[in-house]
Amino acid sequence: MKAFLTFCAICCFVGIFRLPIEYYTFLRILVSVGALIVLYNTLSFKQYYFSIIFLIILILFNPVFPIYLYRKNVWIPIDTVTGILFLLINFVENLERKKEEEITEEASEHSQQSRVPSRDRIVNPKKPKEE
Repeated sequence: MKAFLTFCAICCFVGIFRLPIEYYTFLRILVSVGALIVLYNTLSFKQYYFSIIFLIILILFNPVFPIYLYRKNVWIPIDTVTGILFLLINFVENLERKKEEEITEEASEHSQQSRVPSRDRIVNPKKPKEE
């Protein structure tokens, strides 16, 4: 998924230049699919701030009911910010994965330590009284 989101970001940055209308149709489809994937992942991880942002991106780049802004100088900052957001979500996912790996490593180390009995264990030879 990281490679796909990076590809979406690169395509958004390329969209800054003057290109044929077919590229922008391709860009709408690509960014919409990327925004849907990110929206699904952010909702499953309960990151509602990113969910709202990528919902707006999904609406803006929607290929079914396209929003036409008719001026290239309006789309340039939108494409730039969208590309930066796709790169940012890649960076955030990498941080979350590292945190999850650290947590699982700590949990496995803790569980291994708790299973090993200490050497100075005192055992009472008498049975405890039952009441």
